[in-house]
Amino acid sequence: MRKNSFPIMISLLTVAATLLSCNRKTVYDHYQPLDHGEWNKDDTLVFDIRPVAQGGVYKEEVGLRTTGEYPFTGLSLIVEQTVLPAKVTRCDTLRCRLAGEDGSIKGRGVGCYQYRFHLTNITLADGDSLNVRIRHNMRRENLPGITDVGMKVKSEE
Repeated sequence: MRKNSFPIMISLLTVAATLLSCNRKTVYDHYQPLDHGEWNKDDTLVFDIRPVAQGGVYKEEVGLRTTGEYPFTGLSLIVEQTVLPAKVTRCDTLRCRLAGEDGSIKGRGVGCYQYRFHLTNITLADGDSLNVRIRHNMRRENLPGITDVGMKVKSEE
């Protein structure tokens, strides 16, 4: 092997690894940070998901990132989503269990924890897009310790 071919081989391997690691099933995966790590009851997070190229069944997940400052073992969310252009709206209540009965945290991480919760499987037609609005449904006005809320949509086919 020539001396100059080593950097080229490394570049080719890097490109190949990148292409193989892409998950073509995921059509949307985005988090929105919350100001000062606190979620106000009036703050509704909006996720606009671009039109899907191919119709089919899509799995939806809500993601959360928290710190040890979050005072509860669970979280109740209201998720309202509109399929466009049909303007069909559905509303779901998602109950997120963040800790077990013994108080052990169910999220991944140390100090900061990440969670994913299955919302629903939704059928979309070619070119459909989604507008998703998420707000918390807790009695407390402000929830400390929630740093980010996310939405993931991936094809089941």
